[in-house]
Amino acid sequence: MTPTAPTAASTVAPTGNAATARNPVLAWLAGSVQQLLAVASLIAILVFFSFASPYFFTPSNLIGILMAATVTGILALGTTFVIVSGGIDLSIGTGMTLCGVMAGVFLTNWGWPLWAGVLGAVLFGGLIGFLNGLSVSVLGLPPFIATLGMMLIASGLALVISGTKPIYFKSQPSFQLLMNQSVIPGHRFPLGVVIFLVLIVLSAVVLAKTILGRYAFSIGSNEEATALSGVNVARWKIIIYTVSGLFVGVAGVLAASRLSSAQPVGGLGLELEAIAAVVIGGTSLQGGRGSIAGTVVGSLIVAVLTNGLRVTEVPQEWQSVAVGCVIIAAVYVDMLRRKRA
Repeated sequence: MTPTAPTAASTVAPTGNAATARNPVLAWLAGSVQQLLAVASLIAILVFFSFASPYFFTPSNLIGILMAATVTGILALGTTFVIVSGGIDLSIGTGMTLCGVMAGVFLTNWGWPLWAGVLGAVLFGGLIGFLNGLSVSVLGLPPFIATLGMMLIASGLALVISGTKPIYFKSQPSFQLLMNQSVIPGHRFPLGVVIFLVLIVLSAVVLAKTILGRYAFSIGSNEEATALSGVNVARWKIIIYTVSGLFVGVAGVLAASRLSSAQPVGGLGLELEAIAAVVIGGTSLQGGRGSIAGTVVGSLIVAVLTNGLRVTEVPQEWQSVAVGCVIIAAVYVDMLRRKRA
């Protein structure tokens, strides 16, 4: 079920038509249409590619899909909080790359122990999010401009800090186990996927059951009314962007672990895939509506679609066209839904 903004006296709920407001069943159906369409689309895509290629529905390929969905999905989880609050973050792709580079610096160049290097890289992602929040809340920059600037800054710093060369984790061979270690003896089920599942549960609880989630929905629904009710909107925006940055840090660590190296070039474009996953899953770009479950489904759709097109040997340029069409369709459905609300 798609959560909505809190209706307590201190916050303002999203507006809607009178019939929907009076009938909770209609409200649930109106909010769940896009998520149901996303689930149906995921099933249809799985069935189609299963028939299109004998190599698609194999254990190794399915694990590959899950591993691809893990990095993009973790970025999308953090992005959900930002978009629900009415913001946007274009820096998550290059920010992830920079966090991977910092993990290389901490572990390889400075010789930190594994736990300290991983924690440092994750917290560095939080710092990126914190700076984005300051730019949006304190400086008053539009989120698009503030995070676009951070995207360029992170991209440049990743190249400068690494010397434009990959950083390999030769002194920390256990680092690659964070993403690739199997948690089921005799079967390939990577630890990174388990981390993704844990973060899904944690994100769902925070968004639906905590004050952070309630204020994110309220700010996205009606920022002015939320501020007038006594909520420190600027502070909570900073917190929301910082939380998103922590997810960026985790994604950066897992991406570097998967490759056993920190690549200074990369990540650009992943922000679009993550935002696409969030929107495909039913989160409104106008804020105030969304769910973690929908984001997970959207992440799987993007991963399955990309993998299926690759397995069926569709040219790379047409893969981008297909993903772009899916994004346009998802946003159009969201616009229709809001017009009818």
